[in-house]
Amino acid sequence: MKPISLLAVFAAFALAQTPHFENAKLETRALQAPLGTELARISGPAWAGYSVPAPKGRGINGCWNDGRGTFRGPAYLEGSPETSILYRVAQGKVEKIRPTSPECGIDAGGLPVYWFTNVAPKDSIAFLETQGEKGIVGIAMHADDSAVTTLIRLAKSAPDSKTRGQALFWMSQRAGDKAAQGITDAIENDPDTEVKKKAVFALSQLPKDEGVPRLIQVAKSNKNPAVRKQAVFWLGQSNDPRALVFLEEVSPSPAAPATAN
Repeated sequence: MKPISLLAVFAAFALAQTPHFENAKLETRALQAPLGTELARISGPAWAGYSVPAPKGRGINGCWNDGRGTFRGPAYLEGSPETSILYRVAQGKVEKIRPTSPECGIDAGGLPVYWFTNVAPKDSIAFLETQGEKGIVGIAMHADDSAVTTLIRLAKSAPDSKTRGQALFWMSQRAGDKAAQGITDAIENDPDTEVKKKAVFALSQLPKDEGVPRLIQVAKSNKNPAVRKQAVFWLGQSNDPRALVFLEEVSPSPAAPATAN
């Protein structure tokens, strides 16, 4: 391996922050086996976690203290540069997954916390993919390119509609050509009308130059009337000039007044 590559690897690990844990029995560990294997070894109940680079401008922004309105940690107006992925584990099984900002103070409720120092983003995403719906947000909070690819795969082939719908929403938050095409594919091909409607909403969340033309196309030509109606609704919410022109074109002309004989 070239020296520059080693430096890059060490720099990536150096970026990973350990959150400030409170009311916790913290143990820092280097990952010795695949992430799923390490988590399965924890009898629990306990929390385990690690930090990974967050997508630029999309990281979790700020920390709030259990609904009491107390702000904690720096407020990153462009999103935190990192995401901490936390798992609640009991008897070797993941019960909950909580993505958060590493700058947040975290109360672990007196439970042990195992903090892993060397989890590669691709390995993190691969494990989160196995967790179905509860892993979706965590996947979306990774900067690694494989996050979008994984969301596209889940949106297309996850066995349950909730997971597919969640994946579509978070694809829209990452934007980009691959995400837009994956959302459009779901509108055309998903067997569940509710998932199709969620995909239409996902289109409305894309930047307007990506989303509005696709919404217009859906409203014009999709075979499912519920999907067309949903597209028209979100076009109406967009306030985009192209959408307004289209809506005027498809609006029925007012009926001519009746004339007396």
